[in-house]
Amino acid sequence: MDRRTFAGLAAAAAAGALLPPAAFAQAAPKARNVVLVHGLFADGSSWSEVIPRLQAAGLNVASVQNPLTTLPDAVDAALHEIGRQKGPTVLAGHSFSGMIVTEAGVHPNVSALVYVAARAPDAGEDYTALAKKFPTPPASAGIVFEGDEGRLSEQAFVRDFAGDLPETRARSLFAVQWPFRKELLAGKTAHAAWRSKPSWYAVSADDRTIDPDLQRFMAKRMGARTIEVKASHVSLISQPETIANLILEAAGATTTGGAL
Repeated sequence: MDRRTFAGLAAAAAAGALLPPAAFAQAAPKARNVVLVHGLFADGSSWSEVIPRLQAAGLNVASVQNPLTTLPDAVDAALHEIGRQKGPTVLAGHSFSGMIVTEAGVHPNVSALVYVAARAPDAGEDYTALAKKFPTPPASAGIVFEGDEGRLSEQAFVRDFAGDLPETRARSLFAVQWPFRKELLAGKTAHAAWRSKPSWYAVSADDRTIDPDLQRFMAKRMGARTIEVKASHVSLISQPETIANLILEAAGATTTGGAL
């Protein structure tokens, strides 16, 4: 799907934005597919513990490789994968990729949105300004730039990003983190899919990368079905059963038996 077609579809969806988000809660049709999007300091394999649980429930699953260059580039990568799906599709994002879910989620294939410790801006909102209304998370001090490329330092990654994982596991994930471009952080969403699509949100209660109270604020604002997970920022890795079950709920599928 090109940008012009997407813009037209987004405009058609704008009427739904006139309704309060809570009006759509739990209204998603049963989905056949799930598209997953990763955030900063990671790649598509960050969903590797969740994917087999979704596949075992009979869902088609695709994990997008977010280019981490600009927000339009990242949205285009997600839209390409969403457009390949046949039928209703759950779009789930972790961390920064909540920006992508919020923008690309207006695609007509998307039946529900799932945010995992993720950004959830409103249309045109300055997320950085919103985040400044809450305590600065410790991980922010660990971002290191080399020219235009940003990464999380090893100490911050192990302690503040993946703090509830065994250190050897956290260090192996640190080794494969993908750098992001500064320009990516400047992007703003033009649309807020959560205003017209039913939404789910997993708050990481022990998060040191996105403040938990900011997560709670965004989840409440969108009228999302919300759960609290006692986890670091990477609940999708440390508690994959819980995250998989939340996605399965959004898909209208049978859960795998883990607690929600």
